[in-house]
Amino acid sequence: MRQITLPLSPDYGAYGLEGEHSAALTLMIHDTQPERRFPIVIVVPGGCYTRCSKREGEPVAVRYYSYGYNAAVLEYSVKGKPFPTALIELREAVRYIRSHAEELCCTDDITVCGFSAGGHLAASLGVYGGTDRPDRLILCYPVITSGDLGHRESAENIAPTAELMETISLEKHITSEFPPSFIWHCADDRTVPVQNSLMLASELTRCSVPYELHIFPHGGHAIALCDVTTVKDGNFGRYIEPHAAHWSELSREWLESSHK
Repeated sequence: MRQITLPLSPDYGAYGLEGEHSAALTLMIHDTQPERRFPIVIVVPGGCYTRCSKREGEPVAVRYYSYGYNAAVLEYSVKGKPFPTALIELREAVRYIRSHAEELCCTDDITVCGFSAGGHLAASLGVYGGTDRPDRLILCYPVITSGDLGHRESAENIAPTAELMETISLEKHITSEFPPSFIWHCADDRTVPVQNSLMLASELTRCSVPYELHIFPHGGHAIALCDVTTVKDGNFGRYIEPHAAHWSELSREWLESSHK
């Protein structure tokens, strides 16, 4: 494995965004066969737009690396950075990988995998990414709406105005340009209600966008890989959910079928 961490410096000024920003992309690259290129999965951790969860970052990237993909983890700006700060950082990550695909042993095939608020960020790229949209999305218990069924803290952290609050309510802005998506959620999620994923699926159906949706009965929120790999503070009872843990292998099957 070749591991590279790159600072990202998009043109924040072009969006009227001031102040200091901090974004980085850590890549895990297969380079044992230089003549071969691999599709890549960019992992976008959650954290309410106040932090980037470690549990939803590197361990997930390692999992996709083990599946035969190149992988990357985006660390994006949080704590008082309004929309679209993190979005332009994710767009910059996609642009960088596409423009340096040969040296990174990557194909131009990019999947973005986001968790919770990171799922909102990934889905925002699907809505507002333009030519920087990825080829597909994997959305893990994503925040989708800023309405009554959304996650209030995540929304308020990036949308200080009513106009922005409307902009980030993604279910209102889905079009046929949204990438094919693999979506999973737990029915007993009390942090980000399962209706977020159901709203998205409804809109994807309306727009004839291909998707696969899995609703697991138990697991709650923020369970990441749902196994010992991403247990938090030794709380095995809370973060291990064997049935929901199938999501990563199911996503692998979905990815492989989408490449055919």
